[in-house]
Amino acid sequence: MKQLFSLLIILTLFSTAFGQEFNVVVQVTSPQVEGTEKKIFESLQQELNDFVNNRKWTNFNYKPEERIEGTILITVSQRASSDQFIARMNVALRRPVFNASYNTALLNYIDKDYEFTYVEFQPLEYNDNVFSSNLTSTIAYYLYIFLGMDGDTFARMGGGPYFEKALDIVNLAQNAREKGWKAFENQKNRYWLIENLTNPTYSSVREAMYKYHRLGLDVMADDVEQGRAAINESLELLRKANRERPGLFIIQLFLEAKRDELINIYSGASPMDKTTAIAILKEIDPANAARYQRIMEARQ
Repeated sequence: MKQLFSLLIILTLFSTAFGQEFNVVVQVTSPQVEGTEKKIFESLQQELNDFVNNRKWTNFNYKPEERIEGTILITVSQRASSDQFIARMNVALRRPVFNASYNTALLNYIDKDYEFTYVEFQPLEYNDNVFSSNLTSTIAYYLYIFLGMDGDTFARMGGGPYFEKALDIVNLAQNAREKGWKAFENQKNRYWLIENLTNPTYSSVREAMYKYHRLGLDVMADDVEQGRAAINESLELLRKANRERPGLFIIQLFLEAKRDELINIYSGASPMDKTTAIAILKEIDPANAARYQRIMEARQ
């Protein structure tokens, strides 16, 4: 009996160490909410951290060093009733760069349409096949976005299965009363994010994600020019998608995460690479044209 108990402990520890996909920090703040009843937000934060990091989201076993890192910051602006809350959510995803000492940002987005119901001490409900809670369905949606974007940077179109999961959540949410799920509500919401990521017309954006990270950044520690050449190709792919639909939401999000990084990458490039990169970046991100001009001013 004692041996069986020990075996169960070992298996439990093993499944914890080699299982969960995320190492995501979830924070819940409420600076604008009056009153002293703040404990409910502490409980929500604890429960959401458990929901995100201790639940199995895929069929794969992740080693601790492979877990996907990011942050989810929920800022509650109003307590509409005892269990109804209005908030915004800042989701940020990062990825390690091979043979480098830093992580590169993949996503940094503020979702301003986050309303949810939460009753303290009641278990959080979530089912992939049913829309029952805007609180958990929105979190799950972004976790599948995280998985998909991370997957696309390691394998060509590697995030496809996870984007399909996120699309399923959007489809199930079409009758939800909460905002953020429908095409007509906003041109930059959850609906359009996953639409851009699953629309074959814009598949060159996902191809660009792979080239930029796996063939570009991951290679630069060993061969700067080879890595930058792949990043050149990724910019051409982004320009292709932008010409299909100028101002594409997913390209805007890519540039929001990568703008400063791109300036650093091309500041040390050859004059020809600088000129080409600046031309593309000004075309796909005209509002920040002046910032990209700094590339040309940098010394090689």
